[in-house]
Amino acid sequence: MEHLHLPPTPPPPPPLDPTKLKLDLAPFMRLYTDGTVERLGDADTVPPSLDPVTGVASKDVIIDPETGASARLFLPTRRKNLLPLVIYYHGGGFCCGSAKSRAYHGFVGSLCAEAGAVAVSVDYRLAPENPVPAAHDDSWTALKWVASHACRDGPEEWLNDCVDFERVCLAGDSAGANICHHMAMKAGSTQSGDKGFVGFSIKGIILIHPFFWGTAPVGVEAARAGFRELQDEIWAMACPASKAGSDDPLVNPMAENAPGLEGLGCRRALVCVAEMDGLGDRGRLYFERLRMSEWEGTVETYESMGEGHVFHMFKPGCDGARGLMKRMVSFISAL
Repeated sequence: MEHLHLPPTPPPPPPLDPTKLKLDLAPFMRLYTDGTVERLGDADTVPPSLDPVTGVASKDVIIDPETGASARLFLPTRRKNLLPLVIYYHGGGFCCGSAKSRAYHGFVGSLCAEAGAVAVSVDYRLAPENPVPAAHDDSWTALKWVASHACRDGPEEWLNDCVDFERVCLAGDSAGANICHHMAMKAGSTQSGDKGFVGFSIKGIILIHPFFWGTAPVGVEAARAGFRELQDEIWAMACPASKAGSDDPLVNPMAENAPGLEGLGCRRALVCVAEMDGLGDRGRLYFERLRMSEWEGTVETYESMGEGHVFHMFKPGCDGARGLMKRMVSFISAL
């Protein structure tokens, strides 16, 4: 048998110089002074598949060829009727993470199986190569793309054939929860008069451990100078052109110059926080501000005791993660 002539294996990239390390966010990423980004966990990706246990199928779609914005779609194959839709935005400080990662693939797939829902898990451009608001711009493009299927004539058959577009939920964790809030705000100001939203109704949003920030300390932040400095650095890396810094409405929806929360484009909201999360007091403040605002919807909160930021992505089988999943499923089922 004739032997195949394979190209030689390329040599591994040269090691990065630790003396040029600018920001160490291990185990997530490292940023170097020359602008090099080392994303430590993003290589652990999995292909789309059909899960024989849950019966959830997945596939990848390109939403915008120019920007590279894409999504992984999840569909429970054991269905009889049209299903609610979850549009999910992954976390990662706007700088890392992927819908194709093993963690997010597993989490969103499990959510679909337990909630009996279709999901669109959005992949947006990452900072610092693509500074904020690129992530928000791509997420809005994805939301509009999904909404274009509400008349059953969009480019993706899974959405045309299987989704109840009157039962749409936006969800996300950390930076993805931040994006989720801003998508609901933008939808609130446009969907009623935008022909692209005909037949498409965002009924609820789920914010999991939202990445909100600000200049004035909130709660326990006052005693955590190092933590505050780190969050300031993360935001500065993600959005270096921001003139308002950590009080930019993109990261601080409670800032004085931020749009009023009464404009949130849904009628239900679930804000999930974790007891040991350094960002938890921001989520609690958002819940209180939304509850006290002139928004006409209903907001609920759910707290995971003894757990830290996005713990469910690292410990998906723990009791706290199962409790969080159960609460999300209940919320989606009631839409």
